[in-house]
Amino acid sequence: MRLSLRLKRVVRLRDLAMPANKMPNPESCNCFAVRAAARRVTQYYDHFLAPAGLSACQLSILVRLKRNGPLTISELADNLFMDRTTLGRNVLPLERDGIIRIETAASDRRAKVLHLTKLGDKCLQAGLEGWSRAQAHFERNFGAKRAADLRALLRAVVFSDLAPTSQVAD
Repeated sequence: MRLSLRLKRVVRLRDLAMPANKMPNPESCNCFAVRAAARRVTQYYDHFLAPAGLSACQLSILVRLKRNGPLTISELADNLFMDRTTLGRNVLPLERDGIIRIETAASDRRAKVLHLTKLGDKCLQAGLEGWSRAQAHFERNFGAKRAADLRALLRAVVFSDLAPTSQVAD
């Protein structure tokens, strides 16, 4: 009796499945292509940054703090085109390891301000060495012109009129 109920459930689920010929082709999906490339490139850079104990995302955080000075979590998230939750997951290990310091903002007790520490500056310098090697290796293998063209295309996507889904009109 139980087996027949399970079989009925399986049959019902199969009836709901989309036919294979109606499934989107991943090679024609912009989102899939960008995400796959981002994962691949991130893994590549992470390999070169590993000796410094940083990930590509963490290096980006340190670079922004060095370049812009102390920033609130919201400002940094906006600067990195990242949501605050994802940023928070990347910031906590940096704070734990003394690479950044988080303080309450004087102007708004609810806001948290991130500061690069002296240790963070040293980690940043070590990370930049790995980044330089990754960048040079990437351009050697992918081609300097193609890499520059890729960056220009990706910047165009970032600064395009694409909006979060809650703001998109059908």
